[in-house]
Amino acid sequence: MKKILIIGIGAGNPEYLTVQAINALNRVDVFFLMDKGAAKEKLVEFRKEICARFITGSDYRFAEAKSPELIRDAVDIESCVEELNRDKQAVFELLISQDMADGECGAFLVWGDPTLYDSTIRIVEAIARSGRHDLDYDVIPGISSAQALAAAHKVTLNRIGRPIEITTGRKIAEGFPAHVDSVLVMLDPEDAYKRFADQDIDIYWGAYVGTPDEVLVAGKLKDVAADIERIKGEARRANGWIMDSYLMRQAEEDKS
Repeated sequence: MKKILIIGIGAGNPEYLTVQAINALNRVDVFFLMDKGAAKEKLVEFRKEICARFITGSDYRFAEAKSPELIRDAVDIESCVEELNRDKQAVFELLISQDMADGECGAFLVWGDPTLYDSTIRIVEAIARSGRHDLDYDVIPGISSAQALAAAHKVTLNRIGRPIEITTGRKIAEGFPAHVDSVLVMLDPEDAYKRFADQDIDIYWGAYVGTPDEVLVAGKLKDVAADIERIKGEARRANGWIMDSYLMRQAEEDKS
């Protein structure tokens, strides 16, 4: 049997790794790295860095493959993601077949936490369920970008006794959810926060949180929306990619 570990490695700071994740790293024979091009080379290097830092031995290896890409301007995003995951599954299966021996342990190192807006679990589960491989897998949680963002801004994600919704830029563009006053937004390449700039909303925005390139902006949305758009554009041009998220919170009613 082959063993796969899906390890959450946190949102960019090597010190975000949990003890459980470090122990898992030291069980692995082969790490699977998905190459997303020169612009995101730092993400691959970060994974190699944490292996060098936290693995006590040297008897591990890397197996790299080119990662399929999502068509981001597609109208039917769910169908596109399903197609992307099928393409990734084919790549994963090839790596598992060609680069692992029976009895070995392989690992996918997932940025942030593998249970939040990531499909690695779904893909590995589909491979295990297919019956084409004698395969078992475990999931090790990590510190998500949502947690890192809140900690960087020294705020809580929710108010006392109140819910929070975690959503995407596409969904928040349809309107602020009626049943919550706090929204954590991920995957927003179109800057959907701008549509709320005329409302009394606080925003806590961050990009590359936990990394040396970290950028943070906080304040009344109407006051900082233009700054966020400008800084985000500059960061994307400088790095070739951007990974950002933000918390929006409606102002509390005056109870006086």
